[in-house]
Amino acid sequence: QVQLVESGGGLVQAGGSLRLSCAASGRTFRSYDMGWFRQAPGEERDFVAAITWSGGGTAYADSVKGRFTISRDNAKNTVYLQMNSLKPGDTAVYYCAASIKGGVTTHGDDYEYWGQGTQVTVSS
Repeated sequence: QVQLVESGGGLVQAGGSLRLSCAASGRTFRSYDMGWFRQAPGEERDFVAAITWSGGGTAYADSVKGRFTISRDNAKNTVYLQMNSLKPGDTAVYYCAASIKGGVTTHGDDYEYWGQGTQVTVSS
């Protein structure tokens, strides 16, 4: 089992940057592909980015390509989401998730474990 704890959210002006972290418990972290999702008020949960267990494969939502970067440090059991050029439309609760399915996946149903989320608010 994996427990996930996100951090790094906050309030930032449009054009600014934030780096989210997701710390995982358990020695099997390196076995999991990881993803970031977000959910704005009144909206469905949306895929943001994903990374394979080795870090060799990544995927991004079109809305964040070129602005967000997902990475991981298996020695620290942590996955990161670097967010640059933030827009008000990026405002949401951001969740990290872990999948044993294999390969990058954009579908939330493929992820077995979820964190509690961290709020990101981008002001105009």
